[in-house]
Amino acid sequence: MTAPDGSAAPADQKRAIERAMTHVADLIGHGHRVAITHGNGPQVGNILLKNQLTAHVVPPVPLDWCGAQTQGTLGALIMNALDPIPSATVVTRTLVDPDDPAFHDPVKPIGQYFSVVEARRFQALGQSWREFERGWRRVVASPRPVEILDAAPAVALMEAGYTVVAAGGGGVPVVRDAEGRLHGVEAVIDKDHAACALAQAVGADILVIATDVPHAIAGYGTPEARPIGSVTPKEMRVLQAEGHFASGSMGPKVEAALRFVEEGGAKSVITSLDNIAAAISGNIGTTVHRES
Repeated sequence: MTAPDGSAAPADQKRAIERAMTHVADLIGHGHRVAITHGNGPQVGNILLKNQLTAHVVPPVPLDWCGAQTQGTLGALIMNALDPIPSATVVTRTLVDPDDPAFHDPVKPIGQYFSVVEARRFQALGQSWREFERGWRRVVASPRPVEILDAAPAVALMEAGYTVVAAGGGGVPVVRDAEGRLHGVEAVIDKDHAACALAQAVGADILVIATDVPHAIAGYGTPEARPIGSVTPKEMRVLQAEGHFASGSMGPKVEAALRFVEEGGAKSVITSLDNIAAAISGNIGTTVHRES
């Protein structure tokens, strides 16, 4: 939800969301009930930068707060763009396992690149930072979602005729302590894995993952590159095992699409935003379907 050049200025975000919602409105116009989830990387990055620039004035807010803030902001923009279609945004918490291995080795980079001096300053506040080719970036855990805690109100709103925005940015990450109380944690939940969990929780028939390419590609970047069309989970697992899908880009989308179908969904589609309406009714995009 940024400009083509990656700009996340408010006007750029607004335009990108309005463009995206024209395609969602097409789905709704064809009689589909829709639940929407979204990423929030650039938006959280902006909040983190503000945290860092003003840390000497006000304490930085924790990462789970950043996620909740972006759910509200982006949800409001999505609802405005869909109007007059009835819509609602659910501030959504996603339960994660406090013993998830990701907490022991945080590797998910967030925010901008900084100098080692700046990195050391925030390490002193308890943050984890790592050096990359372009500089230092903060890294956090990216645990797998266990449960979308606020799926029930999302379902109730859908049954009442609303298009629902939920689990934005993967959801606000929370853990449950020994006494059963919930606490936010410094983590980022992968948006594709959360989309799969949300689709399952609301009883969706189809999971559509909108991206910037019309298909997943086998042999990407090689002379043998070819688009992947209609496949079974078994066929897609073979391609996955052969290393065709990068962990930082198409990998999570493929895994989410596979899990959704393997665990009972009718089909999942990975395709470009412009194709989402056609992909549901036809064979456009990469479609993972049950074996016949």
